[in-house]
Amino acid sequence: MLYLDPSVLVAFWIEADALSARATAFFQAEPSIVVVSNLSAAEFASAIARLVRTQHLARKDAAGILDDFDNWRTGVAHPVEIASSDVDMAYRNIRRLDLNLRAPDAIHIAVAHRLSAKLATFDTRMAACARTLGVTVESV
Repeated sequence: MLYLDPSVLVAFWIEADALSARATAFFQAEPSIVVVSNLSAAEFASAIARLVRTQHLARKDAAGILDDFDNWRTGVAHPVEIASSDVDMAYRNIRRLDLNLRAPDAIHIAVAHRLSAKLATFDTRMAACARTLGVTVESV
């Protein structure tokens, strides 16, 4: 099972840079069950909205991307909800002052931990924290 954080999702759905090519190659090669949380979906939508606000993406194109993403998330990926235990674990991990975790990253790590899933991310700081917390990180 593979938990996708928003950095991988945005790179896959928005062809913008070298990360996009890496994300596309990763999706083509990765046969694992893919899990996307409601937090990842919200952060993905936020990134798309930001691209519209900064005029890097037309509203019509953004609406199509969001619709395609929603269809993919419910039809191909496995949607998962954030549990209160995930937020509790994130809170405890954030209080470990040696980790330098932001709240959303801590929640993503907690969900991956709860599901015993590998974490796929382009965020090297988040990946290092996940490894410290015992979560396997998949190279993308």
